[in-house]
Amino acid sequence: MTSALRALRWYAGLALVFFGLLPVVMITLLVSRGNTPGSVGLLLIGGIPLVLAGLISAVRGMTDPDPERATRRLHLSMAFVAGADVLLLGGNALIRMASS
Repeated sequence: MTSALRALRWYAGLALVFFGLLPVVMITLLVSRGNTPGSVGLLLIGGIPLVLAGLISAVRGMTDPDPERATRRLHLSMAFVAGADVLLLGGNALIRMASS
């Protein structure tokens, strides 16, 4: 395993935790406590599957012995997480701006 692939595996895992799981938990807590408009909960319908797809892709990329395929899967997992962030956090901000 090359050192670049090792670093990519670490960064993909950290990105998944900090930019994937934490925003989903934060938005879920905001919706369940009632601190945000109810329509923000609809964003979770699209955001949670994107984070799960990123999680599955990251696990498959971390365990794949082929460096090319592992790199492709890890990049794909980070793209899924970035899409979930745009949907959840950006959508939350837009809905809050429109409702106030």
